[in-house]
Amino acid sequence: MRELGSVLVCYSGGVDSAFVLAVAHAELGERAVGMTAVSPSLPELEREEACSIARAMGADHRLVDSSEIDDPAYVANNADRCFHCKSELYRVAVAKRREWQFEHILNGTNVDDLGDYRPGLEAAAQAGVLSPLVELGFSKADVREGALALGLGIWDKPASACLSSRIPYGTSVTRERLAQIGGLERVLRAELGFRQVRVRYHDAVARVEVELGELPRAFEAGVRERIVDAGLAHGFKFVTVDLAGYRMGSQNELLVGRSLRVVS
Repeated sequence: MRELGSVLVCYSGGVDSAFVLAVAHAELGERAVGMTAVSPSLPELEREEACSIARAMGADHRLVDSSEIDDPAYVANNADRCFHCKSELYRVAVAKRREWQFEHILNGTNVDDLGDYRPGLEAAAQAGVLSPLVELGFSKADVREGALALGLGIWDKPASACLSSRIPYGTSVTRERLAQIGGLERVLRAELGFRQVRVRYHDAVARVEVELGELPRAFEAGVRERIVDAGLAHGFKFVTVDLAGYRMGSQNELLVGRSLRVVS
């Protein structure tokens, strides 16, 4: 990190990018900045937590607007949606790097991310974004161990993703749909206390995924009714709970031959 001189970290508030930002801030001080791109696909809770985490570590943290929702290729929500989203993120990052006079752009990609179907990795390569965790061979477990060693309170924070990832490929991404999903997820997390949760959008149906260990609580008296009421209040006609539980990238299960990518 010292050899890089100065860095702009694409910082979402997740444990990976938080770890990178924490190390960058510790080694470079004011020559490191965390940039969080704000758009309708960023959950409100994630934005709030990103600000809180950066403030706790004393890092320079700046919020900027991104406009992927204005890109027809992104709105179309084909299997390469992530590429268009990350392309916009890195376009903004490149512009801000120049404006703020930093030398390099970093992200929080780790080696475990390389196995899933993630076209956003190609966008990072095209923009010349560096992935120090990949270069050093850090797995997710390594990142959590490092974050714990640095005293980051989010070392065990569950994985997160943008709200657009909840919408099936081929169903267009709109501000209204993102607001529906984000509103219901906020209730499930902030009010009902579910730690790992996703609301998968299926037109009139909200398919709720929670960790298997939390699944029984979704059917407890009072909780089930609140889940249904929250779903209806946010514009869904039906609310279901997925008995298979939460799994990362479950929408990718519909991509034949693309749920996993072999990396040599």
